[in-house]
Amino acid sequence: MVNNLLVEKTNSPKAKPDQKNLGFGKYFTDHMFLMDYTEGKGWYNARIVPYGPFSLDPSAMVFHYGQTVFEGLKAYKTADDRVLLFRPDKNMERLNISNDRLSIPQVDGDFIIESLKELVKIEKDWIPVEEGTSLYIRPFIIATDASLGVHAAHNYLLAVILSPVGAYYPEGLKPVRINVESEFVRAVRGGTGFAKTAGNYASSLKAQEEAHKSGYSQVLWLDGIQHKYIEEVGSMNVFFKINGEVLTPALNGSILNGVTRDSIITLLKDWGIPVVERQISIEELYEAYSNGTLEEAFGTGTAAVISPIGELNWLDHKMILNKGEIGELSQKLYDTITGIQNGEIEDKFGWTVEVESVKLV
Repeated sequence: MVNNLLVEKTNSPKAKPDQKNLGFGKYFTDHMFLMDYTEGKGWYNARIVPYGPFSLDPSAMVFHYGQTVFEGLKAYKTADDRVLLFRPDKNMERLNISNDRLSIPQVDGDFIIESLKELVKIEKDWIPVEEGTSLYIRPFIIATDASLGVHAAHNYLLAVILSPVGAYYPEGLKPVRINVESEFVRAVRGGTGFAKTAGNYASSLKAQEEAHKSGYSQVLWLDGIQHKYIEEVGSMNVFFKINGEVLTPALNGSILNGVTRDSIITLLKDWGIPVVERQISIEELYEAYSNGTLEEAFGTGTAAVISPIGELNWLDHKMILNKGEIGELSQKLYDTITGIQNGEIEDKFGWTVEVESVKLV
């Protein structure tokens, strides 16, 4: 047990959902982790309590000025009944980067990891075992000051909630259709694009709605200044295989530094596949498509892991990739990442963290 962590278990456990029909983020476990912050006192009152609503003042600053950050990671149950986390240290590192940008106090990442391990142990029966499923972990921080003054808050709440999930996209590991956004802007350098904060996602919803009306699953964002350089997909980083080389947009201050992105780059280098991080213009991509050198495209993220792209629509120029089928490299990357996460493939990179060293029974 983590020192200074109080545990209150529920007397009314919920029925578990059907593992074959989980969807994404629809069901939540019996317990959650909470911790408070007060300026001058620091983070305190770490506790695991029954899952339930928060009581917040209507003037709580998070409602009015959007001072909030979040993370996303997963727990996986292996064939021999162990439970693994995938690179939680990277999530905590990024959480503090987001905290810094949003003027939220830093957290002790090691303490949060140990606390969420305890939470996952308590909720071990909620971890699904069907193929493609996992237990999604959502840490987040909100400003709780009852104040309408525009300033960084003095009080915060950190929470961790858990959700058993299936595939992020209902169609599963099938190529998705993506619209290249040429009107709206998601983020610019100097803004909050590199932070994982709610406002980035709120500002993307309009373009997402318009894409859905035309039958597209996601939006591919271009840079906010010239509307020329590729940045990321709505919920994912993005990669392109062109003439045997894998390209991905360089981190430039408006792109999220994805944990899966970093893992993919590491794997490609380990396999001896050329991978380059640099600016990629939409014109360059369309030219590669036109001359037949654009071989594959895929998104990467915690939720979907790998999402192959079957079509890109740029100003009504439709690029059909790999005949609308998943590419060989996309499939290999998906199989390898999920294999490491599920304990089926050797983790030579030291990415997985075991929740506890004995079998969960």
